[in-house]
Amino acid sequence: MGDETSAAVGRVNTFRAGVLVAVLAVASLLLGGVPAQDAQAAASRSVAVNRVVTWGASHVRLDEPEDFGDMTVRNLVHTSIGGTGLQVTLSNALGDRPVTFSPVTVAVQAEDAAIVPETQHQLTFDSESSVTIEPGETAQSDPLNWDVPADTTLAVSVHTVGDTGPVTGHTFANQVSYTASGDSTDDVSGDAFDGTIENWYWVDSLTVQAPRRVSTLAFFGDSITDGVGATTGANLRWPDQLADRLADTRYGRLYGVTNQGISANRLLEDDIGEAGLHRFERDVLDESSVSTVFVLEGVNDLRWDVARTPADLTDGYSQLIDEAHAEGVCVVGATILPFGGSDRWNADREAIRLEVNDWIRTSGAFDSVVDFDAAVRDPDNPVQMDPRYRDDDHLHPSDEGYTQMAETVDLTTLECDRSRPLG
Repeated sequence: MGDETSAAVGRVNTFRAGVLVAVLAVASLLLGGVPAQDAQAAASRSVAVNRVVTWGASHVRLDEPEDFGDMTVRNLVHTSIGGTGLQVTLSNALGDRPVTFSPVTVAVQAEDAAIVPETQHQLTFDSESSVTIEPGETAQSDPLNWDVPADTTLAVSVHTVGDTGPVTGHTFANQVSYTASGDSTDDVSGDAFDGTIENWYWVDSLTVQAPRRVSTLAFFGDSITDGVGATTGANLRWPDQLADRLADTRYGRLYGVTNQGISANRLLEDDIGEAGLHRFERDVLDESSVSTVFVLEGVNDLRWDVARTPADLTDGYSQLIDEAHAEGVCVVGATILPFGGSDRWNADREAIRLEVNDWIRTSGAFDSVVDFDAAVRDPDNPVQMDPRYRDDDHLHPSDEGYTQMAETVDLTTLECDRSRPLG
C-alpha cells in the first residue's frame, strides 16, 4: 500500500475522531460531564484498529470417517507478519451441527507436536474459555496480549466437546498436524499426540493488530497456489517464498499474507470447494485489510473442459476484477502455467490456454500481470514446464519452480493503490 493510501486513511480516521471529540465535548458541557481532554482520549481510543491477516486458508467440507468428538487437534500454521493482539478465527461454516471447542490454545511450535512452554496462551471468546459455533458460522477469539513473531510456526490446539459431524477445514495443508484423545491442549511435550493429519481442521485465519500503513496480500487460486508439489512442512509454497522475499526489502513489514488456494478448485464451477467466482467475496474481499490479490486460477477449468472457449475464463476474470475494484482492491493477474505432459493435456486445451494468457498479458484488465508461464516454461518445449521447475506429474511446480515463481513477481506491483479504507 502506498503512502498516499496511508495518508488518506489517516485523514479519514482523524476526521472521525475530531467529530467524536466535538460531540463528546458538547455533551460534557450540556450534562456537566467529563472534561474535554477526557473526551479527546475517548475519541482516540475509538479509532478502529487495523487488523491484518498473518495466516489464512480457505475451507471446504471434510467428511472424515472418524468422530472428532473429545479430541484435540494441534494445527500447525505459519505466520507471515508479526504483531500484537492475535485473534484466531474458528469456522463451522460447512458443518451440519453446533460444535463446541473448550479450551483453545496457541503457542510457538518447538518440534513436531511439541511447543515452547513459555509461549503457550489460552484463547477466550467473549471472555469465555469455551465457544459453541453454530452451523454456517465462525467465531473470532478475543485479542491476545502477546507479541506474535513473524515467519514462525504456531500450534493452534482445539479441543472438541461432543460430536462434531463434518469438519470445516482445508483439504491440503502441505503441513503435518497432530491429533490426540481427550483434552491435550496443555501438553507441552507433544507426547499425547499420537495421530497425524495433513489437513487443517476448523482454523480459518489468524489476524494481528498492525500500523495503518500495513495491509494484507491475498493469493487466490488452486493447487499451485496451495503448494502441491512442494516439500511438506517446509513452507515453500510460492506465496510463502514471496513473503520471505519481501522480508528482506523495504516492503518487509508492510504486508501480511493469506493463502486462499484450494487444490483442484475451478474458477467457473463448484467441485472441490466452491467455484472461484462464488467464493471470491468471502475468501478475499471479506478478509481483513486486503489491498491486493494475486489471481492464479483456470488450469482445472481447462483440464476438465469447464472452459471450452477463451471467453469463458476471461469473462470470469473480468467479473473478479470488477468485484475487487468495487472494493478498492488491486488485482494482479497471473498467466496459467504450462501443463503439457500431464494426464489431461491436449492440443485443444493448450490453444485455449495460449489465448487466455495472451489476454491476461495484453488486455489491460488487471492492474498488473505476473507472467508465470514465461518464467517456468521449457524454452525447447513451451507446452511443458522446464524440467528444473516441475514436479513429476508435469502439472505442479517443484520447490525450485515455486522459488522461480516468487522471484518473478515485480515487487513494485504492490504499490498499486485503489484507496480502500482498511480494517
